[in-house]
Amino acid sequence: MKTHKCASLLMPLLLLLGASHISVSAQIAGEQEVASLKTADMDIQEASVKYVDDLDLLVFEMKVRGKAGQTAPDARGEMNGAPVLGYVFPTSLKSEDVGFNAVEGVVALAITAHPDFDDTPLWDENNDRDYANDGVIFHTHWVVLNPDKRVAGGLAVKQFDKERDKDVVLPPTNPGMPMYMDSPGYSVVLKDNTLKVLIPAQRIHYKTDFSFDAVAAYMEVSMATDKPLLGVYQVFKVLSGDLSLPYTVKR
Repeated sequence: MKTHKCASLLMPLLLLLGASHISVSAQIAGEQEVASLKTADMDIQEASVKYVDDLDLLVFEMKVRGKAGQTAPDARGEMNGAPVLGYVFPTSLKSEDVGFNAVEGVVALAITAHPDFDDTPLWDENNDRDYANDGVIFHTHWVVLNPDKRVAGGLAVKQFDKERDKDVVLPPTNPGMPMYMDSPGYSVVLKDNTLKVLIPAQRIHYKTDFSFDAVAAYMEVSMATDKPLLGVYQVFKVLSGDLSLPYTVKR
C-alpha cells in the first residue's frame, strides 16, 4: 500500500497502537483515569466520508463497537491537565482549505468532549441559551497536527506566538487560543453506534476529493512550558492500522 505524505507526520501514533500497558502516570491524568476512557464507545469499526451531490454536503461518519459519544472524561476542575476525548479524522486537506494560512502539518477534523472548558463561543451545543457551558458535548474542530516528542502520543496541535507570528491566519470562528484550531460549529449527529458530522462543501472550498483515516485518542491541555498546549497522550484506535490515510470520499 502506498503511504500518503501526511501519514509520515502521523507515524509517531503507531508507537501506542496496541500498547495499553504504557503508563501515563507521569502525565497529569492518572493511568486508571485514562484507561477508563478506552471503552467500546471509542473502538472505531468503520469510517466513511460521503459527498451528497444534490445537497452539496459532505457527511463524515464513524461507527464504533459501543455507542458513539457515550464515553466522556470527568472534569479535572482546571485548565492545566484538562482531559479531552476525541474522534479524529486526519485528512490530506490543506490548511488553506479550512481557513488557515499555508502551514505544514496534518489537517484533521476532531470531534471532541472536554468538561473543563468551552471553546465554541459562537455555538450553544446543549441548547440551554448559555454559550459557555457545553464543552462536554461532542463538537467539532479543525486542527493542524504536528509531531511533538514531548507527549506520549507523539502529536500536538500546532501552536504560535501571538506577538511574533504575525502571518498566522485563523477563521473568524476560532476560539481565540494561540494554536491552529477552529470551532466551525458543524452539526454532530450521534445515534446508537454511529457518529456523523455534516459539512457543507462550501465550508472547505468545495474540496470533495481527499483521503482520510479515523482515530480515537485521549488528549490533554497543559499550561507547562515544557509541554504542548494541547497534545495527544494516548491513542485508543487507528482504523487503518498504518495511518496511510487509505480511505477516500465516496459519492
